[in-house]
Amino acid sequence: MAYTGSTILRKTLIMILAGGQGERLFPLTKYRTKPSVPFGGKYRIIDFTLSNCLNSGFRKIYVLTQYKSDSLNRHLYEAWNIFNPELGEFIYSIPPQFKTSNNWYLGTANAIQQNLNLIEEENYEWLLILSGDHIYKMDYLKMIQYHIEKKAHLTISSIEVPRSSASRFGVIQIDDSYKVLSFIEKPKNPPAIPGKESLSFVNMGIYVFNVNTIKEVFHKTDQEKIHNHDFGKDVIPYMLKNDYHIQAYRFVDENKKPEPYWVDVGTIDSYYAASMDLISVDPHFNLYDNNWPLRTQQRQFPPTKTVSHEGERVGRAFNSIVSDGTIISGGLVERSILGFNVRVNSYSYITDSIIMDNCKIGRHARIRRAIIDKNVSIPEGTEIGFDSEADKKRFTVSETGIVVIPKNYVFK
Repeated sequence: MAYTGSTILRKTLIMILAGGQGERLFPLTKYRTKPSVPFGGKYRIIDFTLSNCLNSGFRKIYVLTQYKSDSLNRHLYEAWNIFNPELGEFIYSIPPQFKTSNNWYLGTANAIQQNLNLIEEENYEWLLILSGDHIYKMDYLKMIQYHIEKKAHLTISSIEVPRSSASRFGVIQIDDSYKVLSFIEKPKNPPAIPGKESLSFVNMGIYVFNVNTIKEVFHKTDQEKIHNHDFGKDVIPYMLKNDYHIQAYRFVDENKKPEPYWVDVGTIDSYYAASMDLISVDPHFNLYDNNWPLRTQQRQFPPTKTVSHEGERVGRAFNSIVSDGTIISGGLVERSILGFNVRVNSYSYITDSIIMDNCKIGRHARIRRAIIDKNVSIPEGTEIGFDSEADKKRFTVSETGIVVIPKNYVFK
């Protein structure tokens, strides 16, 4: 049976897994879940997944939350309250509600299973499961059309990565038609792609299920008392063992660059690297594509302003991203990302750093290779990023030497 695009959009429910603690991103996740960590000056990480949904035409979305979700819930309400319930559109955050047990979400699959009632409320045919903590551009409609065409029970979006880093993912082996033959979760020695010995084909954590299939699989695993908390560890191996048709979908990147872009900013160093890429001359990830708009909350701040005074007090910003409401008054900013409502005072120097919303940089302060979270006032004359031993006594310092100051930190 052929389905039109409009039928697929009506008959598809999206569930976004957004409950991760993001322990390796601490202290950026001290007060918030990983999907709500700021990125690129004005965005949150979850904005990229949600923008993909919007650009793909999908408007029936549940966001499954768990840890430290107040910041994320507020962002969903303030930035994404754009859907019309009268047209069947919605976005709702769903915390664990102990509907089926007295457990929190025990894993990716268990989060879906605990909310099967939401899938059963309407006559959905397909369930699209996404992660809220990856940065990429993708047209999900193309993937679901592929899933229907292949008559699959489950389709997994997949991408080639260097074999040296594939042990962090679920690794897929396929035949010539991209039918999945085996799936190994985080193997110590990842299998290579035939003919491409330096690469492995890995799971992106993006799934399309037939609704009847996922309900059947959960029912059978419950009956057989089989552990089914996680898709990669439990559900996918069970489906392969029981001859369900699982198809791999090669990631089609809407970023329109020579190399496909899909990033999990799971550590401070990977977060910093992905952020610094945005200010390069030709960044790998394009924020400025009008054909693929990236939505977030549009804050009501005045325009950015630079202020220069007599003598050496010249407000300047070079090769940087500077968000609304920020004033650079007599200071120098190089190769940095500044969030909303930042104040950079005279004679201060910021380089290769990320300064988030509402921070104040005092006179003569010097900041290098640092991430300063929201609402921090840097006292006059403070130096950060120039003395590693001194920084380690006060702050978190990453493996590559990035200094991280947590949200609301108060200097003595």
